[in-house]
Amino acid sequence: MGPRPDLRRMLVPTGPVAVFGASNFPLAFSVPGGDTAAALAAGCAVVVKAHGSHPLTSALCGRILAAAAARAGAPEGTISVVFGREAGTALVTDPAITAVSFTGGHAGATALRGLIAQRPDPIPFFGELGSVNPLVVTAAGAAERAAEIGRGLVGSFTLGGGQFCTKPGLVLVPAGADGDRLVESAAAALAEVPAPALLNAGIAESYAAGVAALGGRHLITATAEPGEGFEVRPTAVLVDADELDDPLLEELFGPIAVLVRYAPEQLTGLLDRLPGSLVATVHGGAADDPERDRAVAALRGRTGRLLFDGYPTGVAVAWAQQHGGPWPATDTQHTSVGATAIRRFLRPIAWQNAPEASLPPELRDGPSPVPRRVDGIAVPASP
Repeated sequence: MGPRPDLRRMLVPTGPVAVFGASNFPLAFSVPGGDTAAALAAGCAVVVKAHGSHPLTSALCGRILAAAAARAGAPEGTISVVFGREAGTALVTDPAITAVSFTGGHAGATALRGLIAQRPDPIPFFGELGSVNPLVVTAAGAAERAAEIGRGLVGSFTLGGGQFCTKPGLVLVPAGADGDRLVESAAAALAEVPAPALLNAGIAESYAAGVAALGGRHLITATAEPGEGFEVRPTAVLVDADELDDPLLEELFGPIAVLVRYAPEQLTGLLDRLPGSLVATVHGGAADDPERDRAVAALRGRTGRLLFDGYPTGVAVAWAQQHGGPWPATDTQHTSVGATAIRRFLRPIAWQNAPEASLPPELRDGPSPVPRRVDGIAVPASP
């Protein structure tokens, strides 16, 4: 092909980012949350649209972050907070905003995408949305530790009132004596769970409506009576595989899970029906477990994180984390948790045959304060 031009490429900040805080995490996914941290790390200013469930907490956190940014020498306005639906609309349609990050439900995401589509310059939308997060128990897994899995499952889907986006909402349990022991263990554990308070009236009303819509199904409930406010009764739904209809494949926020009894020949068909999720879990046997292998092969295309012999409600902030999955869990290939979440707010730009003085310091010849790849070869940072 002959000689090629001198090309030097790097990632640069997209510009100001709009972050929509979530109802269920006033800190981790709100004003001081991971999206804010990732955008700042990318070099972008952040405007957070506070969630209506915790406006005073959001205002306080906004003041703390703005003061910290000022002490660090950041420009005024590096971090700011707005309140209310009208402010959110104005934020998304403001020409200065270059990306939107959102954690919440599909209705809110649809509204925001509609606003973005009306802009003369549509911008990226990074949405972390609903997820049923299937948990599969193989026959070998149930035979070895049915009671343990039943207790752990209840602890996971009732943690925080079942208001984690990673809550295991759909549990595939093998039919037969071992699966029955798992269900009995879960029922005994669920009976002892106190009635949790949900975060706001909307969530509590949606939960009550969702449970009411399950009328006629086999329900397993906690014995604790809900008190005043937004307290609800934790619940599990037990169905056979041929009773699993589409409504049971949708996320229901709150302390509820759907337990599905399956025969061995039904597992593959069930897995093929699962929607995309943030995380999928498999509990298998200690030795070789072909059923586990089949489940993993099917789930790889339906989740962003595969978890083995554990429970998915915790999300570690780490380089290797992936918090995002195929639709309808998210509408992006990126993660919203972990170091690589920064990549959402960076865009690549290449310099071709640029004079040395026109290049950013990171791309100039000689020692560099950052690691680089030169002619395809990794070069560590220079002191």
